Amino acid sequence: MKFNTQLVHGGESVMKSTLPPIVQSSAFTFESAEDQEKVFAHKKMGYAYTRIGNPTITAFESQINAIEGGRGALACSSGMAALSLAFLNICQPGDEIIAGWNLYGGTIELFKDLAHYGITTHFISLNDAAVLESTINAHTKVIFGEMLSNPSLEILDVEKVSSIAHDHGLPLFVDNTAATPYLIQPLKHGADVVIHSSSKYINGTSNAISGVIIDGGRFPWDIAQYPSLQAYGKYKKMAYYMRLRDDLSQNIGACLSPQNAYLNVLGLETLGLRMQRICENALALAKHLESLGVKVNYPALHDPLTALLNGHGGGLLTCDVGDKEKAFQVINRLKLAHIVSNIGDVKTLVVHPASTIAVHNTIKEQERAGVYPGTIRVSVGIEDIEDLKADFDQAIKGE
Repeated sequence: MKFNTQLVHGGESVMKSTLPPIVQSSAFTFESAEDQEKVFAHKKMGYAYTRIGNPTITAFESQINAIEGGRGALACSSGMAALSLAFLNICQPGDEIIAGWNLYGGTIELFKDLAHYGITTHFISLNDAAVLESTINAHTKVIFGEMLSNPSLEILDVEKVSSIAHDHGLPLFVDNTAATPYLIQPLKHGADVVIHSSSKYINGTSNAISGVIIDGGRFPWDIAQYPSLQAYGKYKKMAYYMRLRDDLSQNIGACLSPQNAYLNVLGLETLGLRMQRICENALALAKHLESLGVKVNYPALHDPLTALLNGHGGGLLTCDVGDKEKAFQVINRLKLAHIVSNIGDVKTLVVHPASTIAVHNTIKEQERAGVYPGTIRVSVGIEDIEDLKADFDQAIKGE
């Protein structure tokens, strides 16, 4: 099936309903004690407790897993929960992570928190092969980058980076939130695990906080190198996923609610249509802002790596209007665009990153992420482009 067909038909309910029912229950009954034992021993399919699994959550996991081309997906309570579980599943005190230095500010702060538990992160330019090679050492456990970084909008050379990672026996984890599977499915380009803040483009209307981890099921986990997977070695290339689902996620308890899973299923069905319009609008708005003399950062204007994204640049752009005062003035004059610290909505959203999403980062970290005092991040929506152009015109010109 093609992309949009798979979105609409890939997760059809076994109950023959057009959408999966919302199973709003914390626990499930069994016909017998023997049946309950079999479910807990993974000898029979079934549900026991929603922290462990729920039919509505499974429907969302199955749908996003199919779209990303994975072998197993785990839905979480938020994107940050998904990131936390993804790394804690294999990292222990003394281990090291190599990450792109252009990450979302909250992700950088998460890695700082992991340092309190003895897990060190090295922030580098992942696309620089020489730097990446020289940073890998015996303590490195995983390489991580954002497919389309937020808000610097650098595209990860996923094929090159995954090749280097695999040459060293390391997995590549990729955050595909900003690119979405509409632009690229990183697992098909060498990534081993994909992570989403599905609160964003997957959901599409800012009505549910959620995250998801998708395992490609192809990485040959060396149990000696990853001792936390010891008990799951029999699952071979699925050892990572089985520990994630059967152990860590249950014990941490960062599970997705059935209601939010349902809202994500609704959102996924229109992902292709939304992203097509959003990308068209973003490119048109970026070109229009450039014509006004505004400094604009949008991948489709300049980055040859957009070839990985089917020639698209995604739904985010940034513009630099000079300083914080000017940025606030432009933001406050906008009438259609909402002042919101989120991305991926059908509505156009704007934010001043330096004073919001990157406020806890150092100046150096902000600059690496493309954040300066005059930077405005725009998450472009599906409005009619002429209306967006007119709104930004009057905001920038002060009319």
